[in-house]
Amino acid sequence: MWFDSHCHITADVFAEDRREVLDLATDAGVEGFVAIGSGYGIPHNRRAVELAAQDPRVWASVGVHPHDAAKLDDTGRGELEALLDAPRVVAVGESGLDYHYMNSPREVQREVFAEQVATARQRKLPVSIHVRGDEPDAFGEMLDIWNAEGHGEIRGVLHCYTGSLDFARRALAANFFVSFSGILTFKNDRGLRETAAALPLSHLMVETDAPLLAPEGFRGRRNEPLHVARVGETLARVQGLPPEEVARATSRNTRELFGIPAAP
Repeated sequence: MWFDSHCHITADVFAEDRREVLDLATDAGVEGFVAIGSGYGIPHNRRAVELAAQDPRVWASVGVHPHDAAKLDDTGRGELEALLDAPRVVAVGESGLDYHYMNSPREVQREVFAEQVATARQRKLPVSIHVRGDEPDAFGEMLDIWNAEGHGEIRGVLHCYTGSLDFARRALAANFFVSFSGILTFKNDRGLRETAAALPLSHLMVETDAPLLAPEGFRGRRNEPLHVARVGETLARVQGLPPEEVARATSRNTRELFGIPAAP
């Protein structure tokens, strides 16, 4: 059974058929979903928390995406703090640095990310990390903030990883898991499969980032959680392992990081 460790299932594009989408994924062998609250504006976090409260297959994260960092104010902080108290919230995030689109100024992104890491440390929650940038300093700056604010006391996951093997190894040493998305299946993966092959399965996870990043063969369409198996099968191939073993390991890793009980 697979576990989609990162999906935006509460996005508007799923408004008409969300239950059907989750049921199709369940029928395809996906046992659970982490619904990411951030990414569509700070108020959107509430949707993920509400869905998790309604559906036992779903857990939620709450946070501030770097695109929205400049929009965070004291009202938003209060709302996020209240949502973090919900019983099925298992992570802070996704939060981090995005120096590609630059929807928020760099300094504001850094300040908000530092605040998010500090919140996670205070609440003893893991963090789902978004890091992207044409310059390599986005990755280095993210790790510097993580070490400064986390004090080695919390764990996280680099979601939708596209960085180098060298940085992934540095991240593993800093209490991170690494999660791969549909990009791993792309014909032009820019060396990502080689990176995935070299990392220990004990620290790997899989995700869809739905509705984005549909895997090869489905590109240009809405991505759905059922496609997490395609990511996992590609990971299994490059690791030289049976898909069933990779499914068990990545699901176990997801549950371990987020503190999600094992399925009955």
